[in-house]
Amino acid sequence: MRIHHLDCASLCPPARRFVQGEGGWLEPAHIVCHCLLIEGREGLVLVDTGFGDDLMSGRRPLPADARLLGLRPAPGRSALGQIRALGLDPHDVRDIVLTHLDFDHAGGLPDFPWARVHVYGAELDAATARRSLRERCRYHPAPWRDTRWQPHPEAGERWYGFDAVRALPGHDAEVLIVPLPGHTRGHAGVAVRHGERWLLHCGDAYFFHTEMAATPSCPPGLVLTQRLLAMDDRQRRDNQRRLHALKHAHGEIDVFCAHCPHEFNALQVSA
Repeated sequence: MRIHHLDCASLCPPARRFVQGEGGWLEPAHIVCHCLLIEGREGLVLVDTGFGDDLMSGRRPLPADARLLGLRPAPGRSALGQIRALGLDPHDVRDIVLTHLDFDHAGGLPDFPWARVHVYGAELDAATARRSLRERCRYHPAPWRDTRWQPHPEAGERWYGFDAVRALPGHDAEVLIVPLPGHTRGHAGVAVRHGERWLLHCGDAYFFHTEMAATPSCPPGLVLTQRLLAMDDRQRRDNQRRLHALKHAHGEIDVFCAHCPHEFNALQVSA
């Protein structure tokens, strides 16, 4: 089994020093959209999709929230484009496992309409019911009309003290959905076994590598962003503390989030 680390978008909001605690005040920040592509004997598995190919190629105008994030379209940068660049067939993507349904994580679903899409059931409910004003503004379900959903329950087994459920029973890739609510009602991490180690994609449970340092810290711009986006900020902070403890107790687990360029670069080099 081979795992590719894909950066499926560049987000460049202003004021890098404020947002990321480094660089200049007038310099744009550099935020990645970290997705995984798993090559197994039974086909390809994507963990998150990033933005869709139509947006990244410029065929569709940027929506307001993408402009606010400083999204820079780049042909070939989508998950679909990168799979093709690797010499692989996108139709071999048979399963997609999502951390949550924000558009920077699930915007590429229409590029793979044949794939089974695995998501924590509470997240699918939040995104389709959209009971609150914030959820009606947050989720854009129109492109998901023909999606082959595979919702999963919260628990099935224990994984390093966390609840977890197997996303792909019987598949040669061992992939677990690990509920980490807070950022959204059904937010989850995705754990992938890789030899004797694990990769834990934490989605938006945290935003920057310094939050997982021995002495945690976070740039003020990301502190504000996380609080504003969280559906339940107390839950988010509780899960962030649990992830910090996990990382420092178990060296065999590579813990990383969706948007930190430092974590992406380190894992891409070691892959």
